[in-house]
Amino acid sequence: MADDFISPEYILSIGTGFSAAKTLLSAVELDVFTALARQPGSAADLEQRLGLHPRSSRDFLDALVALGFLERQDGIYTNTPPAARYLDRESESCIAALLEMVNQRLYLYWANLTDALRTGAPQNELKQGGETLFSALAADPHRHRQFLSAMTALSRGANQAIARKFPWGNYTRFVDLGTAQGDLAAQVAIAHPHLRGTGFDLPTVAPIFGDHTTRLGVAERVGFMAGDFFRDALPAAQVIVMGHILHDWDLQEKRFLIAKAYAALPPGGALIVYEAMIDDARESSVQGLLMSLTMLIETRGGFDYSAADCIGWMTEAGFQGCYRERLTGADAMVVGFKGQAIP
Repeated sequence: MADDFISPEYILSIGTGFSAAKTLLSAVELDVFTALARQPGSAADLEQRLGLHPRSSRDFLDALVALGFLERQDGIYTNTPPAARYLDRESESCIAALLEMVNQRLYLYWANLTDALRTGAPQNELKQGGETLFSALAADPHRHRQFLSAMTALSRGANQAIARKFPWGNYTRFVDLGTAQGDLAAQVAIAHPHLRGTGFDLPTVAPIFGDHTTRLGVAERVGFMAGDFFRDALPAAQVIVMGHILHDWDLQEKRFLIAKAYAALPPGGALIVYEAMIDDARESSVQGLLMSLTMLIETRGGFDYSAADCIGWMTEAGFQGCYRERLTGADAMVVGFKGQAIP
């Protein structure tokens, strides 16, 4: 009966989703959106400006229209509002750096997901050696800077939400562990001029951190400390932030870092952990679950987790008053206090 027919359209859309993904990623690589932000154009014009072959241009540009990234009126292509905001490299909200890293690294490594599922082993630069993903990336300056820029693009919305939603007025000093370019520290400092912060990361990150915080005008209030958070003492602070950090490590290492943060904080201090959290039932958070598979590909033992998982680990370490709060998209933060929170 007709009523019993179930369309395979959804299955096919997922199974062939790589074609839409690569169309977008190639558009970012070709700087389509930045070019159109500067000057809308026809297919013939864009062939010249972007170096497109006449055989490819119409289907490529119209595919971007169908996918919702471009608009076309009277043969002239322009960016849609989301593309203008997030894909034009001149926009403060641009996430092109993240997609650039996805295009050059993760797109290739995800082709080996089946091997990762069978072996539990990473499928990235670690195949060629290196203690961790981060030491492997640090050995390649271009990929290192690209990765750190991608982390800023991934985290910017959550960073700004944390700056708004946490009671920073009760504190004066904070540290951002695994700070990358330092965007979390910078966004918090921009929003709260009374705060002083420290970005803590591997020594190779220092110049990239300095460039970013200087560009955002907070270098005088946000400094950098080089170190390894597994081996070295943590900087003194009333608030410790771990953003997209815990998912890089196995369960024992997660518990170690949370316990180390607890020991480093003064009474009344707070720990903020944020990630693309998996829902507690583990059945609807597509982004969090796919991020966990990314950790399978990218790390030796990392995985993503739910807010309930994180609250459990923090409570085991001694934190009190733990709570979850949504940030942006799939990102949420879990906050816990060492004793009573500062009123």
